[in-house]
Amino acid sequence: MPDYAAPMTADPRLSRLLAAEPYWVARAMQEQGSRFYRALGQALEAADAQNRRLIYATWTAECWDFYERGERLRQAEEG
Repeated sequence: MPDYAAPMTADPRLSRLLAAEPYWVARAMQEQGSRFYRALGQALEAADAQNRRLIYATWTAECWDFYERGERLRQAEEG
C-alpha cells in the first residue's frame, strides 16, 4: 500500500488566512463575489475555527484572492 505523505511545506497562504481576522475576507466575498462566494462569505462569517479552517483549506486560492480584496477594503475604510 503506498504511503501518501503530506507535502514538506504547507501553503503559506493557509497559515496567513488562519491567522487573519475573517471579517474582511467574508465582507469581500459578500460584496464582490458571485452568488456562490456571497454564500461562502456568509458561511465563513458564521463558522467556528474548525469550519473556517475547512473552508480555507478547501478553497485556499479563492480565499486568498478575497483576503487580498478584503485587505484593500480595510485599508480604504481605515483611510
